[in-house]
Amino acid sequence: MIQQESRLKVADNTGAKEILCIRVLGGSGRRYAGIGDVIVATVKDAIPGGNVKKGDVVKAVIVRTVKERR
Repeated sequence: MIQQESRLKVADNTGAKEILCIRVLGGSGRRYAGIGDVIVATVKDAIPGGNVKKGDVVKAVIVRTVKERR
């Protein structure tokens, strides 16, 4: 389960290594995000020469969580 202020590893090749969740999209009072949900996040750590840089606000899809899917 992902919520606000969760720090996440990035699993694509945009150049970001770590992001911080700002908001879970979909509904006014939505608290948690699971697999397939969209979040708004900011880049906290990035590699040099990547498509995104530290401080960029991005949208992301959750593809992997520790909590199992029922």
